[in-house]
Amino acid sequence: MSQLDAVNQRLKAAKLGVRIAQRGDRLSLRATFPPRPDSGKVKPYQQYLALGVYANPAGFKHAETEAHRIAILLNIRKFDWADFISEEIEQAPAISIQEWIEKLEKEYFSQRARNRKSLETWDKEYFRILKRLPDQPLTIELLTDLIYSTPADTRVRRRTCYAARALADIAGLQLDISRLIGNYSPQKVAPRDIPSDELISAWRDKIPHPAWQWAYGMMATYGLRNHEIFYLNLDALQKAPGIIRVTDEAKTEEHRVWPCYPEWWERWKLWEVKIPEVTGRTNSELGHRMTVQFKRYEVPFNPYDLRHAWAVRTLYFGWDISLAAAQMGHSVAVHNTVYHRWITEQHHQRAFDLLMNRPDRPQPPA
Repeated sequence: MSQLDAVNQRLKAAKLGVRIAQRGDRLSLRATFPPRPDSGKVKPYQQYLALGVYANPAGFKHAETEAHRIAILLNIRKFDWADFISEEIEQAPAISIQEWIEKLEKEYFSQRARNRKSLETWDKEYFRILKRLPDQPLTIELLTDLIYSTPADTRVRRRTCYAARALADIAGLQLDISRLIGNYSPQKVAPRDIPSDELISAWRDKIPHPAWQWAYGMMATYGLRNHEIFYLNLDALQKAPGIIRVTDEAKTEEHRVWPCYPEWWERWKLWEVKIPEVTGRTNSELGHRMTVQFKRYEVPFNPYDLRHAWAVRTLYFGWDISLAAAQMGHSVAVHNTVYHRWITEQHHQRAFDLLMNRPDRPQPPA
């Protein structure tokens, strides 16, 4: 058993709620601390407290003593960051940035299974961002420059801030992202021009390749993400109304989806399965195959627009929002903030006309 494991076992047995972490060749404490000054947070959360000592016998002895002291301060609510934050360490120990990224990757996958979903998240949320750093010793300035290289108040800026802070934490640097992260919100994204159902239907028939035509029809009828075409359980697709299941390998937990319209399931014979034969290491790569085919066949909208159109269409059918959100594999909050933003006056008018023409709608008093 390593010295680090032995110390942490003693701390766990003492039920202190504090453990020791080795980052590079130095030691830190890991615990649920109050928010740092200017962090923008209001509730305690898991953080590192750099001790500035090396991972040697003397350092471990000092770290164990500090763990007991910090645990008492936290327990009696007397912990104050001002007593611990001195001048920030501007540069991490002199190992390459690539090695720091590898250490971050190791920690990331020590907390979750290494599968297609977690690899996708690691690649998108961390590696693609951090690989843009130059081959130099890691500093706060380099991480700040990386953040400033992205447009302000965007999703890219937000992702870059979180990735940079994760790398800073693993290297023992104190990076305050509260003033850098900006005010990105899905509500601020430019509106989409959602294709009409007539246009969607017409373009399905213009795709000459049987497999890509089938994939297009499935996305239009079931509101699938691009890559979900390759993660379907189709056992119930053969019989009406043609229910499918998106497996938990796709992105979210397994969920069932009903056709909207069921007439498309019948007209396009979607039970005659023709999955495109493509390869891809990640969901992004698989999804990109669909985007490439849309461009190849000159479809005048993006694949994801079929998903947005499905979300809006469920309103016409009077589907409860919680049911529509569950079938899309996300929360009601996401459904409200992301998908319902694309509802236009035309959509409202169509929904009004459909509801008012219902024979069983309420009537005014005589």
